[in-house]
Amino acid sequence: MKTETTRRDVLKGGLAMAGLGVVGLPEWAYPALAQDETLVPFTDLPEQIVLRRTPDRRIIDVRYIDGFFTPIDEFFTTQHYGHPDIDTDAYRLRISGLVDEPLALSLDDLRAMPSRELVFGFECSGNRGPLNGLSSNGRWTGVPLRAVLERAGVQDRAREFVFLGADRGEEEVVFRGRTYTVDQQYGRSLPRDRALSDEPLLAYALGGEPLTPFQGRPLRLLVPGWYGAPNVKYLSEIHVQEDQYLGKYQARWYRTLKGEMVNGELKWKETAITRMRLKSYIARVTERGGSHNVFGVIMHDGTPIRSVEVKVDDGDWQPATLDPATTGERYSWKFFNYTWEGATPGEHTVTSRATDEGGYVQPTAEELEVKQTFLEHNAQHPRTVMIG
Repeated sequence: MKTETTRRDVLKGGLAMAGLGVVGLPEWAYPALAQDETLVPFTDLPEQIVLRRTPDRRIIDVRYIDGFFTPIDEFFTTQHYGHPDIDTDAYRLRISGLVDEPLALSLDDLRAMPSRELVFGFECSGNRGPLNGLSSNGRWTGVPLRAVLERAGVQDRAREFVFLGADRGEEEVVFRGRTYTVDQQYGRSLPRDRALSDEPLLAYALGGEPLTPFQGRPLRLLVPGWYGAPNVKYLSEIHVQEDQYLGKYQARWYRTLKGEMVNGELKWKETAITRMRLKSYIARVTERGGSHNVFGVIMHDGTPIRSVEVKVDDGDWQPATLDPATTGERYSWKFFNYTWEGATPGEHTVTSRATDEGGYVQPTAEELEVKQTFLEHNAQHPRTVMIG
């Protein structure tokens, strides 16, 4: 299945919805468009936008964001080994390795344990470009990972907690010139302090509904503030061990290669994909009554946001307004708006940048030139628009 959206469709106002009014805030501070509000066309997009929806990949069109939570059937996803067909009645989550009591827990066992909700918005570590469509936000329900591990009894020697999905495939592993073909499950790991913290969740529901196959039915790991790759779907096993885990999607596939100055010399460093890097992106620009609004999204690791700013062309950075309806949840995505007055006809460049409470400022593309690989790309991304 694929959905095609052209600029002409957008300009027809097909997104128009009733505005959501809140006392003391302008009506367009929220993502749903008002009846008299129209989209301004981006000129950095092709004439025809093709959002391919295949069995292994779903991408959202961020221009159409119309609420805090992404609809369940639109939530982004990307998949390496397809969608395993799991009998939920026969399903068991196995906990093994350095535990006092190996477990095999059914979904009913997990649902019988105290649950909690988590509002968590995250993106694929490869999310980038003008559309940033591999990002979404949802309300998840599940059982804290820590509660399950405590039930099994984690031994003192345990250092690495490996999470394996039921999705698997044949892989070629090259070692010193020789190629080995092996059957490999999708897997990621967490260190002891993260696994036994209060935050990771074993989620069995999204938006109050059981997980869909696209979101890892029947169970998935969620690590708040981390990119999508560590949030293992179709979770079937948790193996607790002492040694470091070096599976393909831990040690080779999801890595960043970046230069770093050490003692006055450029050193090349490889790091695993874990916490999300602070990013803001502009989702759309709209016009209403001669004034323009810039609406955007912030993705982050849960560190509070100090500010978000917008710059038009080569002008000064101007403060944008964080949407207060999205700032109450630590790990959700955040929305922002900037009122652009006095826009002149012609093409303009609009850029955003976010700063967190720790003082980290979203970098420019030039500042990220020492990063060789494309994952974790969180540079400021100028958008070009045409004012009529």
